[in-house]
Amino acid sequence: MTETKLPVTNDYIFKKIFAKRGNESILKDFLIGILEIPIEKVEVQTEVSLERQLEENKLGRLDIIAILNDNTFVNIEIQVLNPHNFIERSLYYWSGNYYNNLKAGENYSRVKKTIAINILNYELFEEGPFHEIARLRRDYQTKVLTEKIEMHFIQIPKFLKEKRKTKTKLEQWMQFISQTNQREVELAMKENKEIKKANEEYQYLTGDEAERRIAFLRDKAIRDEKSMLQGARDEGIEQGIEQGIKQEKMQIAQKLLKMKMPIRQIMDATGLTKEEIEKLKEK
Repeated sequence: MTETKLPVTNDYIFKKIFAKRGNESILKDFLIGILEIPIEKVEVQTEVSLERQLEENKLGRLDIIAILNDNTFVNIEIQVLNPHNFIERSLYYWSGNYYNNLKAGENYSRVKKTIAINILNYELFEEGPFHEIARLRRDYQTKVLTEKIEMHFIQIPKFLKEKRKTKTKLEQWMQFISQTNQREVELAMKENKEIKKANEEYQYLTGDEAERRIAFLRDKAIRDEKSMLQGARDEGIEQGIEQGIKQEKMQIAQKLLKMKMPIRQIMDATGLTKEEIEKLKEK
């Protein structure tokens, strides 16, 4: 029996492809496709390896955090299941990144532009194109209040529904990420060497037993969480389940504090706020 291949949308696989040291050119090309701006350099913020904790606890957020050459702060998240509160969730994480990129004592004018890129394997908005950008605007003539706030929503199902004759760089990358049309993936690889490089990385990751095992655990954790929440909705005890998940995340944070991991990295791994982690640290 042939083993089902884990998709590029598996967050562990996705991060390994785009955030691995040595793959900066892949991430740079992908971001050029999304942001449509010239990018000279991309620096991925390094993190302490969390694979062991993820394997043991089957929880954690695996985002990609990068700094562009103009000091723009970019956070990329791939979301395969609809949590039904994604707008609020995305705003919450965006605001945390915006707040944390200003060092203590620095003038507010020094805060870096912060971009949240959300790649979704479901339709968040009924109307509109597959790639939407949200900015903070005034009511008066919808003028942009500041250029330092930017949120991207890339909806894979909408992309697959849209028919185009010409392919932009982002659309080439979406063919690779969705992996629904092998002919289009092969064409994208011929036209873009970075997609070819990304596909070689993907083939290696899904063929290596150890890497595949970790990715499988991530996939299983996501499916288990969806099953628990769906069951909770059916039985009217969703709040209790969410509290249980929150408690487990607190336990993970306590373990990471004992390992002397920086608070910022614990926030990324668990989704807890800085204040929640500091309270645990005091205890």
